[in-house]
Amino acid sequence: MQFELKTTDAQSKARAGIITTDHGKIETPIFMPVGTVGTVKGVHQTELKNEINPDIILGNTYHLYLRPTTSILEQAGGLHKFMNWDRNMLTDSGGYQVYSLSARRKIQEEGVKFKSHIDGSYHVFTPEKVMEIQRTIGADIIMAFDECTPYPCDYNYAKRSMHLTHRWLKRCVTHLEKVPSKYGYSQALFPIVQGSTYKDLRKQSAEFIASVGANGNAIGGLSVGEPADKMYEITDIVTDILPKDKPRYLMGVGTPINILENIALGVDMFDCVMPTRNARNGMLFTAHGTINIKNKKWENDFSPIDEMNITYVDTTYSKAYLRHLFIAKELLGKQIASIHNLGFYLWLVRTARKHILAGDFMEWKSKMINQMDKRL
Repeated sequence: MQFELKTTDAQSKARAGIITTDHGKIETPIFMPVGTVGTVKGVHQTELKNEINPDIILGNTYHLYLRPTTSILEQAGGLHKFMNWDRNMLTDSGGYQVYSLSARRKIQEEGVKFKSHIDGSYHVFTPEKVMEIQRTIGADIIMAFDECTPYPCDYNYAKRSMHLTHRWLKRCVTHLEKVPSKYGYSQALFPIVQGSTYKDLRKQSAEFIASVGANGNAIGGLSVGEPADKMYEITDIVTDILPKDKPRYLMGVGTPINILENIALGVDMFDCVMPTRNARNGMLFTAHGTINIKNKKWENDFSPIDEMNITYVDTTYSKAYLRHLFIAKELLGKQIASIHNLGFYLWLVRTARKHILAGDFMEWKSKMINQMDKRL
C-alpha cells in the first residue's frame, strides 16, 4: 500500500491524498460505507458501484467469522469474490464488538473469550487468530486487534487497556509475518490508538503506534458516547503525533458535521453505520439539514429530497413519493433512503477534497456546518 499526500490546507490540518492498493486508488478524505456481513445493508452491489461509487467499503471481522464463517469465505476465494466486489475493502478487528458485547465476553492477556450473539456458542479471539481471520477474509486494509474502552472510563482501566492493546499489536505484527496473504494481493495492517479521553494516554498511545511504522494508522475508542468537543480535542492531539506521510483513519465517525470537523483536524478516512441505519428509520441527510421523511409535512411535497436540488446519486425521487413508501412500509423506501444518504456522505467528502485542493476548505466547511445543523 502506498499513500501520496497531495496537499495540506493552509488554514487547518485538512489533507487531500491518494491511497493505492492492489485493488486500486482511494482518494482521501474518504467515507467507507459499512458492509458488516458482506453487504452494505439494503444496497445492491450494482447500485453501490454505479450510483454511490465508493473507492472502498468496510467489512466486520467478528460478524463474518461467525457467519458465513471463514471456511466459506476461503472456499469462495475471499470476501471480494464472495460478494462480487472488485474494489478496495477494509476489515475492522473485532475490537469494537469486544466493547459492545460487555455482558458476553471476558478479556484476558491471551485474548477475549466471547459468546456468539447468534447461537450462544463460545469463541476465543487472540491477536494471532484475528490476523488469520483477516488473512482469510482478504481485505486490502486490516486492523490490529485492540480493546475499545467505554465512555466514561476510569483512568487506571483506560491505561491498562491501552497497554494491553499495545502488547496485542506486537503479537499481531509478529504473527502476520508468519501467515502469508492468500489471494495474490497484499494487505496493509493499521494499528489503533487507544487511551479513552485522557490526553496523556492518547499522546503515549499515538507515539507508540507511530513508532511501529505501519502503512497507516487508526484512532479508535471515540464516538462511544463522549461529547463531540472531547472527540475533536483528542483527535487534534493524536493527529499532531501520527506520521504525516501515512493515512489516518478515525473509526466509527460519524455525523456529517463530525466528519467535516475531523477532516479539518487531519483525518483521512471515516466509516459509520449512521447513513444506512438512519435511512432505514426515515432520516435523510442533505446539504441543508436533516429530514424525517415520515413527517406529514412532506405528504404533497413533490420537490427532490434535497431542497436545493443537489443530486448525490443518479436517480432523484420526490419527498412525497419517498414518504409514501415509508408509510406504506415498502422496502423500496428504505433502499432509496440508504442510497441517498450514502450518496450524500460520499458527495460530502469528495466536495471537501475539492475545496482542500482549491485552498478554500475552511470557508466552505463553515458554510456547510451552518447549513447542515438544522432539521427541515
